[in-house]
Amino acid sequence: MSADTTQRLISAELVGLDEDLGATSSDVIRVLADRVAATGRAADGATLAEDAIKREASVGTGVPGGIAIPHARSASVSSPTLAFSRLARKVPFGAPDGDADVVFMIAVPEGADKDHLTVLSTLARALIRDDFTAALRAASTPQEVVDLVQREVGGEVAAAGVGTASSASRPATTAGATGAAAATAAGAGAAAGSAGARKVIVGVTACPTGIAHTYMAADALVAAAERAGAEMHVETQGSSQVEPLDPALIARADAVVFAVDVDVRDRGRFAGKPLVSGPVKRGVDEPDAMIAEAIRAADDPHAARVQGGAASASETTKPDEHFGQALKRWLLTGVSYMIPFVAGGGLLIALGFLLSGYAIALPHGDSGQNNAVYTLTNYTLLNLPPEGLGYYLGAAAFQIGGVSLGFLVAALAGYIAYAIADRPGIAPGFVAGSIAVFMNAGFLGGLVGGLIAGAAAYWIGRIPTWRWLRGLMPVVIIPLFASIIASGLMLLVLGGPIAWLMTQLTNWLNSLNGASAILLGVILGLMMAFDLGGPVNKVAYSFAVAGLGAGTATNVVPFEIMAAVMAAGMVPPLALALASTVLYRKGFTKPERENGKAAWLLGASFISEGAIPFAAADPLRVIPASMVGAAVTGAISMAAGVTSRAPHGGIFVFFAIGDIVMFIVAILAGTVVSALVLVGLKKWVRKSPAAESVAAEQAAVAGETVGQRAPAAV
Repeated sequence: MSADTTQRLISAELVGLDEDLGATSSDVIRVLADRVAATGRAADGATLAEDAIKREASVGTGVPGGIAIPHARSASVSSPTLAFSRLARKVPFGAPDGDADVVFMIAVPEGADKDHLTVLSTLARALIRDDFTAALRAASTPQEVVDLVQREVGGEVAAAGVGTASSASRPATTAGATGAAAATAAGAGAAAGSAGARKVIVGVTACPTGIAHTYMAADALVAAAERAGAEMHVETQGSSQVEPLDPALIARADAVVFAVDVDVRDRGRFAGKPLVSGPVKRGVDEPDAMIAEAIRAADDPHAARVQGGAASASETTKPDEHFGQALKRWLLTGVSYMIPFVAGGGLLIALGFLLSGYAIALPHGDSGQNNAVYTLTNYTLLNLPPEGLGYYLGAAAFQIGGVSLGFLVAALAGYIAYAIADRPGIAPGFVAGSIAVFMNAGFLGGLVGGLIAGAAAYWIGRIPTWRWLRGLMPVVIIPLFASIIASGLMLLVLGGPIAWLMTQLTNWLNSLNGASAILLGVILGLMMAFDLGGPVNKVAYSFAVAGLGAGTATNVVPFEIMAAVMAAGMVPPLALALASTVLYRKGFTKPERENGKAAWLLGASFISEGAIPFAAADPLRVIPASMVGAAVTGAISMAAGVTSRAPHGGIFVFFAIGDIVMFIVAILAGTVVSALVLVGLKKWVRKSPAAESVAAEQAAVAGETVGQRAPAAV
């Protein structure tokens, strides 16, 4: 970025001192927007004002200290611009402590480059500092205001264009500056001495435009944590480049703070952590309250926790991950986003069977397609199928479920591409996945199509281009050409061979019977219990979920695999519950027995993480015992031909299970076997006293962490 960046962001013509711009925030915004347009930086002041007023209506841009920062992205803006006014008459902008007399309006083009946005974020952070705002109030000429801005962001300009903070006094808030945050917090650590060890808090800040509040909230939270004697690290998910928090830092964090107005990216990284959340403006207005709540939540086992399964947690981006790790992350991201389509569709189909019988899978005329409710005649709840209302509703559920499952492959491909190339990859991925369905290439075609679409979108997005074209890149250029590349390859080159391979795989699965089916059940059971939500568990679960879309009334093997995987995944927590609360209570510590009570419900719901507290404390006895029982369950389930059309839910989706009696028998058998093996190991394979003590502490910690976490397999 050139040395005159700041001069191009603001000039004396854009500064007004001690002026009356009206009584409302809209009045002030319109004047400043016209001022921007008068300098040639916006094509239409009215359009810019409308965009900024719309942004203001969603959440006020006033911040404590009599400051307001109205801001907007607008197609009318040609270059990033700052307009400033020091008001003679204060105007309400929604700040909690009163009206504003210092107003910075930030106008950004829709395709503004990251260097400008980095400078703007630096300025936004400065506006919560008393010394900077006092200097703005004391300025006597417009040029003096321009010089103040230049001094504030000059370090940012000089630091290789995008670099680091411009002032040593500015708190470090991004993930890349966590060391500085820790250093500044260290001096305040004594203040928390009476409350025990200094708490480590991580957080995310994000606002809809990602320009001002994102960074101001981050700095305010870091400063509040320092005052409270805590260590705070914030990931700013704004318009400037996002530096993800270090996964190791997240792992040791005591609590999480989300000050956001939009979805948190990769939320699953924080799964299981105590959570305090609120709008981004609260992070600016009430940072001390949020930090105090986070410190209390860290010590409260009943505090709200971040929801998210292990699959979504795997989406964490590591700067130094090798290709194999990245590939696994991409694929599991696709699977995690695909699961809602499978879950909703599968359960609706199961509901259709419950209401109408399995004959609903055969041609059912227009019962579920062409009859609106107001056209029904002679339908009563007492009539038997096919004339009854129950049959009609079942047909509708079956139809909706089938349509939902039709998105399975497209969603898989779309979100694999999203994991690689972010939002520009979604459309090419969905199109490539749909082409895979058209070519009968199945979920394997979706995997390949999603990878190609993501790679193409990623590559196209990094081609240097003109500034005027950058705004079109993510919404037109990248989706168009990435779709041509990925879908063209699928349609003209890869679809046929992949379809052939899918046919062979389907034929092999259909041929499984007797000993081969039992062996597959054993293998799936061992995988589900091996690491309780880790990579091996995910492979087995993803294999089962991805195959659901290929299941039909005549090809039930994918449903049998899903049933075996779900039943086997239920065994570890149920077995630990049985062993710790019934069979051998004295062999478990008090925290373990408490965890065992919760494990009954977790296991019944197919939440394998219910076994994690036990496995963390005693892995060499718990995991082998769990694997033995899960293998027994998988074998019985496959041998009995049990089916499941639902990818999750455990015993609570009983209506989606074919042969529910044998499903329960398989689970009970595996649970009893695992519990007996574990009791035997507890009795005859002892650990040292020191190891037992450490294990008890680990079990207690793991139990609190697992609290309200979502299913390991999802």
